[in-house]
Amino acid sequence: MRLDLLVRGGYLVRPEGVARADIGVLDGKIAMIEPQIDEPARTLIEATGRYVFPGLIDVHVHFNEPGRTHWEGFASGSAALAAGGGTLFCDMPLNSHPPVLTRREFDDKLWAARAHSHTDFALWGGLTPDNLEHLGELAEAGVMGFKAFMANSGISEFRAADDATLYEGMRLAARLGLPVAVHAENDTLTAHLTRQIRGKGGASAHDYLASRPVFTELEAIQRALLLAQETGCRLHLVHISSGSGVALAYEAKARGVDVSLETCPHYLAFSEEDLERLGALLKCAPPVRAREEQELLWSGVLAGKVDLIASDHSPSSPDLKEGNDLFAAWGGISGVQSTLPVLLSEGHWARGLSLETISRMTSCHPAQRFGFAQKGQVAVGFDADLALVDLEAEFTLNQDELFYRHPQSPYLGRRFKGRVVHTLVRGQTVFAEGKLHPELRGQLVQPQVRREFEGSGRIAE
Repeated sequence: MRLDLLVRGGYLVRPEGVARADIGVLDGKIAMIEPQIDEPARTLIEATGRYVFPGLIDVHVHFNEPGRTHWEGFASGSAALAAGGGTLFCDMPLNSHPPVLTRREFDDKLWAARAHSHTDFALWGGLTPDNLEHLGELAEAGVMGFKAFMANSGISEFRAADDATLYEGMRLAARLGLPVAVHAENDTLTAHLTRQIRGKGGASAHDYLASRPVFTELEAIQRALLLAQETGCRLHLVHISSGSGVALAYEAKARGVDVSLETCPHYLAFSEEDLERLGALLKCAPPVRAREEQELLWSGVLAGKVDLIASDHSPSSPDLKEGNDLFAAWGGISGVQSTLPVLLSEGHWARGLSLETISRMTSCHPAQRFGFAQKGQVAVGFDADLALVDLEAEFTLNQDELFYRHPQSPYLGRRFKGRVVHTLVRGQTVFAEGKLHPELRGQLVQPQVRREFEGSGRIAE
């Protein structure tokens, strides 16, 4: 056998542990994993001393194409993903313009992603009061699931789902065998608090935090859990910001609700004091929390209660991040390139989070939960999606290292330990030695659809 690629001498990060082995790749798949492979290969990558992770699967990004590519775009967004060790992104139905609410918008986004993405991808469809009748055609087209906002999305053409819309949408999604991802904040309460604070002239980071307290997240999480339990829908709670939110959702999961829990690196890396310091660069919704909640969130991660880590990369043009009025600034963080460095630095080195757990949260569990059957593991038969990491390398993130369309991020100037040095998608190099290798064009990854009542689809414990 002549292999296409031999990755030699790396420490493989797998569910059963970390061990040195060689990887043989043929036709984009992992064909062999052995302590030593002596087969000839067209290409050799020397990985001695490197840790070989499965490529990160980021199930929550906003690359804003088509329609708002002056904010980001598939080319720059996927390049940044690859620089951070990512090999598959799942693009949200907004903030592209128009958002993905019908088959036509799905087809437009699919064309753009195929033309410009450097990595593989999947696409979410929207769930709003305006498109319930289109969920079936979106499922047929190949969406991985449906995204709903329980609060104002910030985009007028993507309206929040009221309780009736969410209930009916979840019922239909259950029949279609697809999950519903929910942004859980109580819109009535956050709008009420915002009006009160703005009426008194509030504009600071402290004021913005006061407009979206933890209980507004908890109430919406509870409501989404009840609707999911009633409808039999597979629920995915995106960007849980608080340890209290994780505890509430995990309790429901323990009693049988089919729910997966996602948090983001910025909630683990930053707290309220950082928002006061960084301002609009760190503005997001839900916002970063007090240190007590952040430590509770870390406790949930360390205890295995958080299923997935995703970036919620949501960039904008720089002008929307200017000024001192936090309410007026765009709420979104540029962070898709920094997920793995945060988890290695703040998790592995600072708190003893195992490499296997990091791999499960960023690769294995996302693939399992959303039905990407050939992704998420360094194992024979799986796609050769790999991230090679120098675990000991220390670096400070600088602007010239960012691949975003606009080199702005709250992580700029932050010191990290653990650097991605090489990323491969289906055995092809897309990033190495700090440079993008743009020859590859990504493929749409369609989920294995689980039909209603054919098993829960829950992540294996």
